[in-house]
Amino acid sequence: MKNRIRMLLRGVGIEVHRYNAAQSLSARTGVQLAHHEVDCVVDVGANDGGYGRFIRSTGFTGSIVSFEPQMGAYQKLLHASHSDREWHVPARMALGDAAAELEINVAGNSVSSSLLKMLPRHLESAPLSQYVGKEKVAVNRLDALEIPEIKLARRIFLKVDTQGYELPVLMGAEGILDKVVGVQLEMSVLPLYDGQALYRSLLDWLEKTGFAMWGVEPGFSDSKTGQMLQFDGLFFKKNA
Repeated sequence: MKNRIRMLLRGVGIEVHRYNAAQSLSARTGVQLAHHEVDCVVDVGANDGGYGRFIRSTGFTGSIVSFEPQMGAYQKLLHASHSDREWHVPARMALGDAAAELEINVAGNSVSSSLLKMLPRHLESAPLSQYVGKEKVAVNRLDALEIPEIKLARRIFLKVDTQGYELPVLMGAEGILDKVVGVQLEMSVLPLYDGQALYRSLLDWLEKTGFAMWGVEPGFSDSKTGQMLQFDGLFFKKNA
């Protein structure tokens, strides 16, 4: 009977799993954050707040600090966080390895917006991601910001989803890496943005700075071929 119900649900696009660390992303994330005693989640590239809502669904009750550079998404992020006293949204900005003012390319689907030029391979796989405009935005180093929740945190989990700009974000966080115990990072298998670091370079950087891979979560795939183009790598400090 259970298998028949699962098959019926799959027929309408729904897949059901048990809520445990082996089968549920939410349960697994909650266990990992609790195991590493994380007290602050820093969400870089927060878009409309979807990741913040997901983190709360895991049972995490500590501080969330969300950064988003794109104006439309930023307004939605403010709305998503306004009733959560422990969810903090600084001024609209991007994060990188140096202070600057740059232009962000705004994608039609919002989530693919990037400081980098999108390559044809990305657009072929996701036509709705085509850039539709540009916005000027301030760029800052994470370790140069005076944000109380980050300054007071003891054990930070850093999530970075910046569409090809992940390595500059990591380099701009070097000054606080001593208290970053975990990193979740969007990693590209193929070049999707001009000048981005691919997964091998990101993996090498994280290993050199003391992190070990704990898991991989599927990300952006080509809907026509099924080829995975991006995945999320999950890392924790080797001595944490």
